[in-house]
Amino acid sequence: MATSVAAGLGASVPATVAAQDDEDGDTPHAPYVRGEIERFATTALGAEVTGPFVTQGGTLIFSLQHPSRQNPAPFNKGGIGYVKGHEFGSEDDEFDELGIPTTNEQQGRVRVGNGEYELLAQEGDNIADNEDLGIPVTPDGLALTELEGSRYSDLGYTPDMNHLVATNDEGTEGLLFTNFEASPGNVTRMPISRDDDGSWSADLEGTSNLSNTEEMRELGGTRINCYGDLSPWNTPLSAEEEYAHTRVSLTATVSDVVEEGTGVGYRGAAQFWNRPNASETQSAIDELYGEDSWTVQGNWALSGLKLHAYYLGAQPLDGEDDPTPIDDVYPNPYRTGYIVDFREPEADTPQPIKYWVFGRAAWECPDVQSDEKTVYLSSDGDSKGFYKFVADEPIPSYEDPGDIEGTLHAAKVTNHDAAAAKPPAEVDLEIEWIEMGRACNREVESWIAEYDDVTQVDYLEHAETDWEVDLEAALEEADREVAENGNADYVSDEEIVEWADQWEDEGPDGVDEELRRVPFIETRAAAKEVGATVEFRKSEGIDSVTGAEPGDYVYLGISEVNDGMSDDQGDVQVDRVDGGLVYRAELEEGYDVSTLEPVIVGPDGSDPAEVADEALLNIDNVYVMDDGRVLCCEDAAQYGRSYPNDCLYVYTPEEAEPNAHDGSENGENGAEEPTEGDGTTEHDERETHAEEDETDAEEE
Repeated sequence: MATSVAAGLGASVPATVAAQDDEDGDTPHAPYVRGEIERFATTALGAEVTGPFVTQGGTLIFSLQHPSRQNPAPFNKGGIGYVKGHEFGSEDDEFDELGIPTTNEQQGRVRVGNGEYELLAQEGDNIADNEDLGIPVTPDGLALTELEGSRYSDLGYTPDMNHLVATNDEGTEGLLFTNFEASPGNVTRMPISRDDDGSWSADLEGTSNLSNTEEMRELGGTRINCYGDLSPWNTPLSAEEEYAHTRVSLTATVSDVVEEGTGVGYRGAAQFWNRPNASETQSAIDELYGEDSWTVQGNWALSGLKLHAYYLGAQPLDGEDDPTPIDDVYPNPYRTGYIVDFREPEADTPQPIKYWVFGRAAWECPDVQSDEKTVYLSSDGDSKGFYKFVADEPIPSYEDPGDIEGTLHAAKVTNHDAAAAKPPAEVDLEIEWIEMGRACNREVESWIAEYDDVTQVDYLEHAETDWEVDLEAALEEADREVAENGNADYVSDEEIVEWADQWEDEGPDGVDEELRRVPFIETRAAAKEVGATVEFRKSEGIDSVTGAEPGDYVYLGISEVNDGMSDDQGDVQVDRVDGGLVYRAELEEGYDVSTLEPVIVGPDGSDPAEVADEALLNIDNVYVMDDGRVLCCEDAAQYGRSYPNDCLYVYTPEEAEPNAHDGSENGENGAEEPTEGDGTTEHDERETHAEEDETDAEEE
């Protein structure tokens, strides 16, 4: 029983510290762990721990994403590596919990609790076709690193997802697919193999940038490829974390815009997508509206669009600050923000498929269930939703992926009154699923294709002044028109509100044909209009054990519990915990989930080092191993910690035992609630503790 924070965090935390009385106003039971976490790795200064994957033989692979350039080599470049000398799930799967990094030498490198972190490949490595690892090129073969333009991140610097498609029965040879979180994005395929001594090596000459294929360009390329999943049909799934999809900022709705008669104070980045020099949107809005300006949510993710246009074949302009509008080839916003499946992963050129019908968002990760029909999807950022797609038939059974048909749902939290103003550790979120619409993959793409020819010149058509006569005046006029009345080049405010009105009156199947596109390409805006809970704050990794069945768990990370989750409005009003939390949801019959139960809660932002040093902080990727343990990766702010590095923890649920998952029909890996002799569950005990120690959370 994790009856105190000390019990939850393990013996390394002094009980006198962990069981403090929260006299400073901190949230009760933050941090909190139901089970045990042990620190297995710390990454190099400046880097996130991303892309965890455990091979068939137990080797842990993870990426070194955007490390500090000041670290000693080789930890000053983005890289993909593995842990040599430790095999998860083996008879010798034991390690001493890694201590915190206390010296400059420890903070500047990757450390692991057992074995050694070895790099397979890293930023700048030369691969097939004389390209560099992770670097997209123009159709003429010019590396985008040679061209000027705003950058979402340094190309090749941000490896994330890793998933290995084994090519032999032992799992000692395979093709490693890795995401690169940039704009334009990339996915690489790298052959790797394991030697008899446990070492893995990469075939760089056989490694390819999949972004640079004709097949990927035909789909519009990818942006901000984040985490992903290995599908039940053994293909890598890459998630596009398209932060710039936000149409209205934070908790605002499109109805707010229509009712106010202006978008001032509301518009999000998506409305400025085809603005010349789109990354300057925020400064332009600040200058136009002064004290009435607002934060254009997702503005920073408009960076990289010039480079993306060049990647698709646009003629490069003269420098980053050249305001000339791109009028030949420009990215269609409705072609990014999806889950990408690389079918035929062993073919000379894998066949990329975008699941347009899953909806469009800043996808952190999909989690496809073993029925091969049900997909859970987490969307990163501020005030985001939680989604589910259910196909009519198993997804790989469709001979043509364009025929994949099903229903898109958004989650709604239904117990907001009971959960309001309570510490997150005490609150199970009860959810129901709102059906948003039905479609097939092909028809969603046909709707998207209608916007393929929109360019930056079209943005300037919002102005009365001819841009070829006075570009500066035309751009200012266009900015004002779009901010106030919307971008006429894309789905209009009125279409979204009309769709929602018809949805309410006639149901999701009763809307006009021309409005059926709305929930699939304006997913977040549509979910808000029909009452879904679009309040989750940085909804991160989501995963379940391979072959999960009803009774097993889906784990979902929430990096921060603040803003929409801890305000005084909406469906979620829990106390603030800036350190975030991990929920789990038990799979029910039909692979449904209806309850999000907190199992790990991070520290408060004000907690001192003796607490924050030993707690999971700002969870990012999660990966469920075959024995039911969960790898938890951080993308952490330092808060009260004494060290600046992100960590990787091994979480052992209270009910789980190593090597317990046998793939049986009932999925016995911890579905039963732990009880004491009197039948009191730990969740009941959490509520009892809360009544004894009721303290309001600090509000910033």
